[in-house]
Amino acid sequence: MKLDHVGLSVADLTAAEAWYTAAFGLRVELRLRVDPVDLDIVMLIHDEHGYRFELLHRPGGAHAEPAEHPAAEVLRHGFGHCAFGVPDVGLAYRHLLDLGAKPVMTPGPSPEPGVTMAYVADPEGNLLELVERAA
Repeated sequence: MKLDHVGLSVADLTAAEAWYTAAFGLRVELRLRVDPVDLDIVMLIHDEHGYRFELLHRPGGAHAEPAEHPAAEVLRHGFGHCAFGVPDVGLAYRHLLDLGAKPVMTPGPSPEPGVTMAYVADPEGNLLELVERAA
């Protein structure tokens, strides 16, 4: 088996689509509407790496406040963050901040040997990890 996609429920589907496509080089693969539950879906895909990132929006949804720090996030059960592999953590970190992400943890060494990492929060506050693995 392989991971096909990650789904993220968002408050503003249009803004999230624009941000994630600009931030990670994704493109819209398809749009779906599920009328019986008033749900809109935008499936984004990364053409080079093949992963998908699904954005979901349903009116009336409530935003659960994410933790301010990754260490606090693991005190809540469930998915806590999404990690993206990048060739240069510093460059990716600055790029996301320029697009409106909020700094959470500046680039630095990971507890895993040979890995550099950073964390940001997307414009809705969802934690995103950036990971650079030594070649």
